[in-house]
Amino acid sequence: MLGMLLLILLALMMFMLFQTTGSGETKTLRDFEVLWENQQIEEDSVVSRESGITARQKEGVDGKRPTTIVIPVNAADREHVAREVYRITGGKVQSKRPSAFLPFLWSFGPLLLLILLIWFFVIRGIRSAGAGGGMLGNFGKSRHRTLTKEMTGITFKDVAGIDEAKDEVAEIIEFLRSPKRFTRLGGRIPRGVLLTGPPGCGKTLLAKAIAGEADVPFFSISGSDFVEMFVGVGASRVRDLFKQAKESSPCIIFLDEIDAVGRKRGGGFNTGGHDEREQTLNAILVEMDGFNATDGVIVIAATNRPDVLDPALIRPGRFDRQINVPLPDVKGRLEILRVHAKKVKLGSDVDLERLAKLTPMFSGADLAAIINEAAIAATMLNKDYIEQVDLEEARDKVRFGRAKKSRVREKEDNRLVAFHEAGHAVLQAMLPDGDPLHKVTVIPRGDAGGATFSLPEKDRLGYSLKWLRATMISMCGGRIAEERAMGDVSSGAVGDIAQVTNIARMMVLEWGMSDKLGFVRYAGSDTREMYVPDREYSEDTARLIDQEVRRIVDEAYTEAERLLTENWEKVVTVAEALLRHETLSREEVEKLLRGEALSKPTVSDILAAEARKVAAEARPAASTDPESDLPPGVAPRPA
Repeated sequence: MLGMLLLILLALMMFMLFQTTGSGETKTLRDFEVLWENQQIEEDSVVSRESGITARQKEGVDGKRPTTIVIPVNAADREHVAREVYRITGGKVQSKRPSAFLPFLWSFGPLLLLILLIWFFVIRGIRSAGAGGGMLGNFGKSRHRTLTKEMTGITFKDVAGIDEAKDEVAEIIEFLRSPKRFTRLGGRIPRGVLLTGPPGCGKTLLAKAIAGEADVPFFSISGSDFVEMFVGVGASRVRDLFKQAKESSPCIIFLDEIDAVGRKRGGGFNTGGHDEREQTLNAILVEMDGFNATDGVIVIAATNRPDVLDPALIRPGRFDRQINVPLPDVKGRLEILRVHAKKVKLGSDVDLERLAKLTPMFSGADLAAIINEAAIAATMLNKDYIEQVDLEEARDKVRFGRAKKSRVREKEDNRLVAFHEAGHAVLQAMLPDGDPLHKVTVIPRGDAGGATFSLPEKDRLGYSLKWLRATMISMCGGRIAEERAMGDVSSGAVGDIAQVTNIARMMVLEWGMSDKLGFVRYAGSDTREMYVPDREYSEDTARLIDQEVRRIVDEAYTEAERLLTENWEKVVTVAEALLRHETLSREEVEKLLRGEALSKPTVSDILAAEARKVAAEARPAASTDPESDLPPGVAPRPA
């Protein structure tokens, strides 16, 4: 009703604005008399007002449409003009007295409108205060999305590679389908399920599949959606979310990235003030603890940092069950590739089993990106289907970055990169304990000027000391080779130095691989939670840690230098081959190490052949008419 009143008041003010006496054609008293005598004024249209005389002029002979004419008056000549108009018209004048309400409304209408608007918003804010957001609107309302099976369309057929996790949630689906079956024996279904695992492994997809299989409402919200700039909003949104979920039971609440609000209380830098994140966590704990056995609401949360969650959140009675969603193995990767391959057109030469073996430590999201990138690449090349070469190039692009084939380098820079990558490749091919060489290239890819790709033969669940040493030695080969070949060093080894240092520090601090420091873990519990790094050892131990890290790196560097010195001719051979061919596969590098020559064309040969092809297509076709070869003015010889 208040909105209707505001609209009526606004329409009335607009009517007053456009219905003033000033809207019309202004005439003098003499002009009015001439028009009246010529019978061009409608007799019953003359009106005498306080602000002037108005009348309606008839349609003219020239086709002029009827219009309103106005004789303006003022306080001095108002009576004189009124007498003259009365005389001219013979008393056919209508007199309208001014309204006492309209001048008041015209003067105080805008002020009343402003007061009504303010009152409207204040009352609305007060009414919404019960939602928890105060007078600032519906901040306390939950911002979740409600999804159904028809909206997501995801079932267990769309989830592959995590069979153990699917088996663990099967009983939750059975409870949502028939909850009375479990209550018959007095059992209680877990109130909360925590999905943990690396990013991209399918935690969110698994939660959607649970909702699709059980065919129940699916309330989805992120942990960051609870936190707002106003104190108390997060807890209010939690209460509103669980209230709506109980009304829609049986259903599923999915809290994605719960570590945004579920971190350990009391950690980090705290000045003693009220923490909005802790209040939100307390509200979640209270709501989950208040579930009844017949509520039919299951909370599923996902995070890749379970180590930072509050212990009260993952105790029995809240998140009773933790399900790990790991990186898929080779069988799981093959199943994931088959799921995503159904959406694209594959060529006859595509071998998904080979691609699954060539993608160790890839997540489900990485595998989906490989299929998508291969489809895009095949489309750009105007292919009718995706080929195996497209899939392998997409794999390198997803893991290592896009190849920058158009970048032009100086000759010396290209030579430096070739020797740097040759040093890596030779050591990688020679060391039996490291990952086998996959290919080496001097084409820039990602942030690197060149790249040497290794490919594990199996999924690695841990790191052995032999593998770590072999990996560190091969990483040191790039700097050593470029220094010996060029007589100088460059900043191109920055990534190698960082990886070698990180491996050595992990060996000392966490993996107990130092003889001097022994079987002791020196790394802090979670240094990312503290402004001051967590360190529980003395200065002498810190000095010894630095010495051991330096010793491990120096030993790897010395061994790499010895191996490259003994096999320098092989490094030169691989570097020169890289300058000619730009990219070498594992088989081609092994041929060069055995002293065999490569038979494939060089980059110069490929470019020359391409140039000849373009020139041949541009040259006009030779004429087959014999007379066209005769010089001008010469007659052909008779047959």
